[in-house]
Amino acid sequence: MAESNAAIEQGLAHEGAEVTGAATHATVEHHAEPMLLGFAPPVAIVSASMLVLIAILVWKGVPRLLAGGLDARIAEIKAQLAEAKTLRAEAEALRKEYADKIAGAEKDAVAMLEHARHEAGAIVAKAEADAAESVARREKMAKDKIGAAELAAVTDLRNQAAAAAAAAARTLIAANHSADADRVLVDRAIAGI
Repeated sequence: MAESNAAIEQGLAHEGAEVTGAATHATVEHHAEPMLLGFAPPVAIVSASMLVLIAILVWKGVPRLLAGGLDARIAEIKAQLAEAKTLRAEAEALRKEYADKIAGAEKDAVAMLEHARHEAGAIVAKAEADAAESVARREKMAKDKIGAAELAAVTDLRNQAAAAAAAAARTLIAANHSADADRVLVDRAIAGI
């Protein structure tokens, strides 16, 4: 602040010296300011030309053109925003649709898995039943074969025993019975009939 006060005082002193010096000199030099046609300073000319330019621009409708261009740009931006909103709504709908499809696919997968488990259980149960039936059938066949073998063995043993008994009886009869004893036996057998 002190420096600006000093500068002001120095400027005033300098002006005072010029005034004093000008008073001592009879001829004062004035710098002439340019004038247009001798009556208008340049600032007035520039201001007037700007006013004329602005008036011409207003008269030709430049503000309307600018406003129209801005309005068109605003309308274009609004259309882009509306399109963006539409695209966003479509994207949300697609996202929801795919989320629903994923949920449906998960439900289908769970249902298919449950169905597969049910079918696997049924197949295992059928296989167990078939295996049990096959084992029972083979067991029965084995028992039947054993029974048939036993029957064949018993029959063969009986046949052998009968053959041995017949041979033994023949030998005993031939040794112990004579022709007279045979007649008596035959007569008894005929009488018993």
